Amino acid sequence: MTQKIIKNAKIVTATEEFTGCMVLEGGIIRSVERGGTSVAGADDWAGDWLLPGLVELHTDNLEKHLMPRPGVLWNAHSATVTHDAQCAAAGITTVLDSIVIGNLDGARSQTQHMAIQALHECRDEGLLRVEHLLHLRCEVSAPDIVEVFARYADDALLELVSVMDHTPGQRQWRDLGKYRHYTERNGSYSDADYEALVVALKAHQARYAIPNRAAIVAASHARNKPLASHDDTDVEHVEQAGRERIAISEFPTTVAAAQAARQLGIAIVMGGPNLVKGGSHSGNVSAAELAQLDLLDIFSSDYVPASLLQAAFLLRDTVGWSLPKAINTITRNPARAIGLTDRGELAPGLRADLIRVRMSGDMPIVRGAWHRGERAF
Repeated sequence: MTQKIIKNAKIVTATEEFTGCMVLEGGIIRSVERGGTSVAGADDWAGDWLLPGLVELHTDNLEKHLMPRPGVLWNAHSATVTHDAQCAAAGITTVLDSIVIGNLDGARSQTQHMAIQALHECRDEGLLRVEHLLHLRCEVSAPDIVEVFARYADDALLELVSVMDHTPGQRQWRDLGKYRHYTERNGSYSDADYEALVVALKAHQARYAIPNRAAIVAASHARNKPLASHDDTDVEHVEQAGRERIAISEFPTTVAAAQAARQLGIAIVMGGPNLVKGGSHSGNVSAAELAQLDLLDIFSSDYVPASLLQAAFLLRDTVGWSLPKAINTITRNPARAIGLTDRGELAPGLRADLIRVRMSGDMPIVRGAWHRGERAF
């Protein structure tokens, strides 16, 4: 087995940071030590950061490559390997591709099946640099969501299921003005057409949301799949998630919802772009405010893969978190939240998923990424 020795690196473990050396062999971390090494042939990292490979639970980035412009469907293999390369360059070594299922959103309903098929085919053909798994985002107001979920519920790559409801007037879209701005990003509506859209979506919610959510939750528990709720806004939303034995709250929109999640032991996920850009694009609570209240466990890159690493360093530089605690939000915490105990930190016996990071001013730049000890970027 090929052995790799790294020296003179600033190592960040789950609890400490120090200058030291690391030995990798057979895709596994064999040792992590303070200080130097006298072994000939060690790779001198000259003071660059040595961090665990990032773990991403929720990214829409694949969808962006599948449909780069409204009405334009790109070749699925090309989109998948390009998305994969972008993840590797951002330091992400485990990515859950979050695929919206359910025929409610016109654009996403065109890409849901091709995305999952391409993910499998590209894995099988050995085209991917990092590990890709599946996160099914279930729009509970969609009439066909239970049927579509059943098609993929036993998929070998499925690691996370989220239940969400994007009906305007609640959760993420409490502000109907923000919702209209979002829906018109690819073209405007007349007032009459916009009102008709809102009425139709609310009718779908009234008819389908409650029974569909119950069915998805039950089917997920039957398969021991971790569950996430999405855009919890009111304490009642979180209390419902607690009754449903949901483990993760993705993007709570208010402090009250995040506080309720903490009280129930539900992991709190916020978007990296929210912190990097200084707030939510939907007008909801900021990640910085939740971090200052210690109501943040995990970052998701959401729609910008590079935001993960930048968000962690911003937690250190602007919120005052220690670097190990900040890095845990993009490595150890997301891995543990879905039961992946073989990665997410730099410790002997774990997978050799790691990244080399150099600072450019206050901007962390990925200079290399290794997946199972093999160079991915």
